[in-house]
Amino acid sequence: MNLHLDGKVAVVTGSSRGLGLASAKALVGEGARVCICARGADRLAEAAGELRVAAGSDEAVVGVEADLSTASGVETVVDSTVAAFGGLDILVNSVGQAGGGGLLETTDADWQAALDQTLHPAIRASRLAVPHLRRRGGGVIIMIASIWGRESGGRMTYNAVKAAEISLAKSLAAQLASDNVRVNSVAPGSISFPGGSWARRQAEDPQGMAEFVERELPFGRFGRAEEVGDVVAFLASPRASWISGACVTVDGAQSRSLI
Repeated sequence: MNLHLDGKVAVVTGSSRGLGLASAKALVGEGARVCICARGADRLAEAAGELRVAAGSDEAVVGVEADLSTASGVETVVDSTVAAFGGLDILVNSVGQAGGGGLLETTDADWQAALDQTLHPAIRASRLAVPHLRRRGGGVIIMIASIWGRESGGRMTYNAVKAAEISLAKSLAAQLASDNVRVNSVAPGSISFPGGSWARRQAEDPQGMAEFVERELPFGRFGRAEEVGDVVAFLASPRASWISGACVTVDGAQSRSLI
């Protein structure tokens, strides 16, 4: 299927590995030009190299070193994208992490870090992207959330910020429809990729993870990052022109929610 993304310009945050990198690969594979970003220069350079090979072009990918937990970092990424490619059509908010434990063990600093590293970058990037999307006559914003933003499970702080991203996408979809801007969220389940938390747990506790897979994952395996990336590319494309305000679950029937 031709997704008609040739020449489109995308920003993908949190894109030096995992779901962000997979989303960027799917987009460049469909002909889009992509800006990726990360705090670490070495991993950023490695990821940009992978994407340039996938795109078959050095000019199709820009890497920006930035800390997206800060307002200035987000601004740098968006400004660098527009400077390099002349505009912006697609924003994929993928950056995010959250620490802490139970209510009594989780400090105000833990909560603030979860907000600064996940929700606030999505808000700031969306706010900065919208004027550029309007200039293009429309565009797409996608939040990489989680099934744990849709139902209980996982770390409390992570649940909260991912639920907020899903809610943010729904609100923005209604606000921006008149600008021809579509906004959706994607809710991955347990996805294993090199350097990710599930890969680490599999290495540390193979028996426990085997039991988890048998108990929780109906297809008998973890999801793959590219399976999420392909959904992101579809949602970013004109093929998904009547999908906005949706949260698309990509979890191999892992979650229990009916909605």
